[in-house]
Amino acid sequence: MILTDKRILEEMDKGTIKIEPYTRGDLGSNSYDVHLGSTLATYVNAELDAKKHNKIEYFEIPDEGFVLQPHAFYLGVTLEYTETHAHVPFLEGKSSTGRLGIDIHATAGKGDVGFCGNWTLEISCKQPVRIYKGMPIGQLIYFPVDGEIEIKYNQKGNAKYSGQPNKPVESMMWKNTF
Repeated sequence: MILTDKRILEEMDKGTIKIEPYTRGDLGSNSYDVHLGSTLATYVNAELDAKKHNKIEYFEIPDEGFVLQPHAFYLGVTLEYTETHAHVPFLEGKSSTGRLGIDIHATAGKGDVGFCGNWTLEISCKQPVRIYKGMPIGQLIYFPVDGEIEIKYNQKGNAKYSGQPNKPVESMMWKNTF
């Protein structure tokens, strides 16, 4: 099951879903549209190593927009800060974004119960495309959970992405033991 607009509003009233900034016009019948924040990042090195901390460089999207290039990988961020305390949030691309050839996540579309922060986007494109800060970039859908949560994500000591800021966050794979 996916939460409907009325159920999302009810959960927001209860405090189990938080979206800031929130605009009523961005609430669909069963999703909430999120927007591209003003900061993008790229990895410093062309070759990445899963066992090492790969550094990123940040840059601001200018008012005239920024042209994404194919075969390049960008980290973006949602304008919206979200909290989800009783549901599983999924971030999906909007069809309008997809029809421009933009992918907003490689594999990380699912959040965890207890995720609090801005969403880091894993952006790639099929052909050059100009993007703008504040443009609709994706949509959040919410699934109820079945059963009691033992430890929410924001309460785990090893939660690598809890409290993500309003700028992209690089991979923290290097913090894993393997």
